[in-house]
Amino acid sequence: MSSLKLDWIGELQFRNAEGSPPIELHSSTKHVTSPTQALAYAVMACMAMDVVHILQKGRHPLGGLSVAFDGERAPEPPRRYTAIHLHFTITGDIEQDAVERAISLSREKYCSVSNSLRQDIDFRTTFTVVPETA
Repeated sequence: MSSLKLDWIGELQFRNAEGSPPIELHSSTKHVTSPTQALAYAVMACMAMDVVHILQKGRHPLGGLSVAFDGERAPEPPRRYTAIHLHFTITGDIEQDAVERAISLSREKYCSVSNSLRQDIDFRTTFTVVPETA
């Protein structure tokens, strides 16, 4: 079981309660994460952590990983994500098949965040492998 708590700090702004991991969420304050952005970060982080773990466990020479998120939201409330695209950029001399397998395992089996989303979301992943230079 997981327990977290947020406290309202005014307007449409919330902050983690004492004893909870630090986070602050606002509805529309520039430079502060919104709840939907937090969801996007959660999907990216969950899948990226899986991919790193799987590649390292397979002893692949991973030099770096970054992930970018593009999402489309419904025009009317609830303005949920209707489409998500994650693009992974992997640095290292790693076979394409290994990266494809790692992303697939994360998406289909391990990532609890992406697997908590509605199944009718158009969820796509792509990747680029950039060989490390000497």
